Amino acid sequence: MNNKKILIVEDESDIRELIKYNLEKNGFQADVACSGTEALQKIRIKKYGLILLDLMLPGIDGIEICKMLKSDPAFSDVPLIIVSARSEETDKLTGLELADDYVTKPFSPRELVARVKAVLRCYAAKKPEKHAEEGLIKKGPLVIDMGKYLVTREGIPIDLSNMEFMLLAYLAKRPGKIIKRDFLLDAVWGGGAYIEPRTVDVHIRRIREKIEENPSDPKFICTKRGVGYYFTEEG
Repeated sequence: MNNKKILIVEDESDIRELIKYNLEKNGFQADVACSGTEALQKIRIKKYGLILLDLMLPGIDGIEICKMLKSDPAFSDVPLIIVSARSEETDKLTGLELADDYVTKPFSPRELVARVKAVLRCYAAKKPEKHAEEGLIKKGPLVIDMGKYLVTREGIPIDLSNMEFMLLAYLAKRPGKIIKRDFLLDAVWGGGAYIEPRTVDVHIRRIREKIEENPSDPKFICTKRGVGYYFTEEG
């Protein structure tokens, strides 16, 4: 994957060109698509390091594109950032269920570029060589293999996104330590960019749904109400 090549899916020409200009000024290769159909055609032909996606598109909308990409093993690991005028909390939470970040229009071009870099840093950190020396973390039936970037429960692989793995690994390497949400944003998503605060909560919920026997009564990732999250010390 060439993480310098980014696809901008946006039907408004002024916004499309603004994003393209600022990405290229920061060393990225920017490609554009004006509709959902055109975006899917380009994605199937070219390999992109990240996709910036508007929600309100002619033809196939952004949410449907997200679902299609995440359900296809060939594209499920491509980072997605939604850029949308929809600012309601329900829209943001729906977007964060499917994408790695959600940027609301109007936006600062500098902030958008910073958030692109933050998401790409997290995806780059998944490389096995970065974790090879850190070995395994075992908690009861849960095994986190840093070298293979793999999580299993009772020997069965668990399908985590890159961000989910990084967040789980960060907490698991600090058992019993309560980490505030702001610290998790900086540590996992990277400093220097504003990331939607609810992003941590959404990712924690998704991780629990995948690794916990009963997500409403978590045994691995626990909440300290009003403070933050921690990985249990109990094995």
